[in-house]
Amino acid sequence: MRVSLLDLQAQYKQIQNEVEPLVLSVLRSGHYIMGEHVKSFESRVASYLGSKHAISCANGSDALYISLLALDIGAGDEVITTPFTYIASSEAIDQAGATPVFVDIDLNTFNINPKKLRDKISSKTKAIIVVHLFGQSCPMDEILAIAHEYGLKVIEDTAQAFGASYKKNKAGAIADIGTFSFYPTKNLSCAGDGGLISTNSDQLAARLRRIKAHGSERRYYHSELGVNSRLDELQAAILNIKLGLIDSWNAKRAENAEIYFKELASLEEAGFIRLPKVASYSTHIFHQFSILVNAETWEEAATLRNKLKEFLAENEIGSEIYYPVALHMQDVYKSFNYSAEDYPEAYHASQSVLSIPVHAELEKDQVLYVCEKLSEFFRVVLTSHSHCMHHKKDIQHTL
Repeated sequence: MRVSLLDLQAQYKQIQNEVEPLVLSVLRSGHYIMGEHVKSFESRVASYLGSKHAISCANGSDALYISLLALDIGAGDEVITTPFTYIASSEAIDQAGATPVFVDIDLNTFNINPKKLRDKISSKTKAIIVVHLFGQSCPMDEILAIAHEYGLKVIEDTAQAFGASYKKNKAGAIADIGTFSFYPTKNLSCAGDGGLISTNSDQLAARLRRIKAHGSERRYYHSELGVNSRLDELQAAILNIKLGLIDSWNAKRAENAEIYFKELASLEEAGFIRLPKVASYSTHIFHQFSILVNAETWEEAATLRNKLKEFLAENEIGSEIYYPVALHMQDVYKSFNYSAEDYPEAYHASQSVLSIPVHAELEKDQVLYVCEKLSEFFRVVLTSHSHCMHHKKDIQHTL
C-alpha cells in the first residue's frame, strides 16, 4: 500500500469540476491582478477569521516582511521568535534590518515557551513573532500579557494553522498582526505562492496595503518605499473555492490524528516515541502529525529517526523531518556562536522529530497501515538492537 505524505492530486479531484471552468473564465477575462476574485477572497477570509482587515500578498514570507516594515522595525531593533520553525520567520527579521532573538520551545507543543520570554527581552526588543507550528496555537494570553507589559508588538505566523482556534478566536486574528502562507503544502493552499496579512487596526491595514503596493495608495504617487507583493486572480479564485472546504478538511485531519493517538499509544507507553500533545486552550488542525523518536542521547535519536524514515520509505510511506536543523544551528547564524545547549528543546526536537501522513485525503486503512509499519519497525527492527534494552516494559506484551 502506498501512503503519500501529501496528496494534492487527490485533493484536486474533489474540486476539479469547479476549479477548471473558473480558472478558464479568469484567463479569458484578461484581468489577472487585483480583481474581483482577490477582493472576494479578502472579504471572505476576514469574515472567517473574525478579523477587521485581510490584506492579500504574494506569499507568506512577504507577509512577515511587510508586517515588520509596517511596525517600523529595522536596524538596531530586536525581534523575538522561535528557533524551531522554517527559516522564513527569522529571515524576515534579518531582511527588515533587525536582529532575531530566539526563545526555546515547549517540547509538548513545539511552540515558543512564554515562560522563557522575559529572559530574552531587552531595551532593543520591539516585537515577538510567534509561530503556530504544526497546526495549533501558541498560548496567546500569556504571550500578549508579557508583550503588553513591555510595550511590544506581536505578529502571529499562522502559515501552518489556518482554521485553528485559540479559545474563541481564530489563530492569526488574535495579536496585532497575523500572517498566512498559501503555499501548496499548507492546509489551505493555492496552485503556487500566495499569502495574507490580517489585522484589526485601521491604521496598520492602511499602511500594510500601501507597503505591499510600492508604498502607494494612488497609482504613480508614492509616500514611502514599499515592495511589490500581490496575490493574482487565478490563485484567489482557487482559494475562494478551498476556503469553503477548509473546515471539513481540517476535521478529517483531526479524525486521522485520533486514529494515530489510539493505535500508537502502546508505542508511547513502551517509551519508543512521544506523540504530539494537544493543548487545552487550542484546537489542532494537524497541518502535520509529528512524533518524537525516543533515545538516550540526541545523536542516537537522530540515527534512529533516520532509520525509521528509511523503513517507512521502503514500505511506500511518505514522511518528512520538519525540521532537521534548528535555526540557531544553521550556518547562516554561525556568527552568533550558538551551541545546541543554548536552546535544548528546539535542538532535541530537530534530532528526533518525524512527521507522518495525516492529510484529509487519507483513507482509514492507509492510516492503520502507517500504524502497523511503525509498530513493526520497533518490534522487529529494534528488538535486535541494544537500543531496546533500556526499556523496562515487556515490549512484546505492550505491542
